[in-house]
Order: sequence, then C-alpha cells, then structure tokens
Amino acid sequence: MSRIQWQQDRVAGVPLNRHVGFVGPIEVGNVAYDGSNKFWIWSTPLQEDAWGYGPTEQAAKAALEFWLVSWLENFRPFFQAGDTPPA
Repeated sequence: MSRIQWQQDRVAGVPLNRHVGFVGPIEVGNVAYDGSNKFWIWSTPLQEDAWGYGPTEQAAKAALEFWLVSWLENFRPFFQAGDTPPA
C-alpha cells in the first residue's frame, strides 16, 4: 500500500491521464501518460531534475515512491539531531 494519496487530475471536469500525489497537504509528485512514447512519466516538485518513467501507471507511481523514500533518507540526520547544533 502506497503512503502517497493519488488524485486524478481534471480540466473542466474532464479526467486526464495524469495523477497528482500528496502526502498530507504536500504535493510530492505526479505521474502522466506520454502517448507519443507510450509510457508513464513521473516527476516531483521537490527536486527540479528528478523524474523517471515506467511502462505502466503503477510502475511509475512505485518508482516515484522509491525515489521519494531514498531522497528523504538524506534528511534523517537533520530530523534526528539533538538540541546541540553541529560544530
């Protein structure tokens, strides 16, 4: 089960082949179908150059979640730091 809540994007009430992912109120990424290349592209507003693709919608969503978990791991020392700032 994904930790990301997915919502299908819409324009004027028409559903698109694009899904936006949220963790709480924070948008963490989106997955959209590229019809010319016939694959699903994921990207994130959290890092400008982070993107990837998958052969299916579910594969692209899983790849985004894998990237997000790996990226957030870099911040673990910051959140686990004690009251004393590093020297």
